[in-house]
Amino acid sequence: MTYAFANPTRSDRHAPEAVAVIDETEELLGEIGFDAETSILTRRQAQVLALRERGISQADIADELGTSRANVSSVEASARENVEKARETVAFAEALRAPVRVRVPKGTDLYDVPELVYDACDEAGVKVDYTAPDLMKVVSDAAGSAVSGRQIATPLIVGVTSEGMVRVRHRE
Repeated sequence: MTYAFANPTRSDRHAPEAVAVIDETEELLGEIGFDAETSILTRRQAQVLALRERGISQADIADELGTSRANVSSVEASARENVEKARETVAFAEALRAPVRVRVPKGTDLYDVPELVYDACDEAGVKVDYTAPDLMKVVSDAAGSAVSGRQIATPLIVGVTSEGMVRVRHRE
């Protein structure tokens, strides 16, 4: 297969595979439904993330987009920060809507959390599709440093949506 460079001033030092992926980025963004007017990401941020997720180096992206590697690095960092803010916003909104919210105080044994959650879900008529060990893992993974060993180190709020999805909130 032969690849044509989109930018005729590009150096031959860049892998043809990188150019092919770069050329496909706009098609990919359209295919997955990216809309800059409704997204928290700018079009450039979406382009850079799509390319980086495909293993294209910042230097190759910079060459193709006609900018510096430092600018690509800055765009990527801003994009990742925006994605994390969006995730946090969605988690917050889901926690607000959750019909079940269990406050787990500091010092609680992680092994006691499933029973607290199951009791609250039973009372609200919400089904949780997790075994106790799986629920402990979900809570522990989502809480990060708020769980130390088996102890809850920072108070948590465990929310369960009406669909049974578990969301964990805490302040670091």
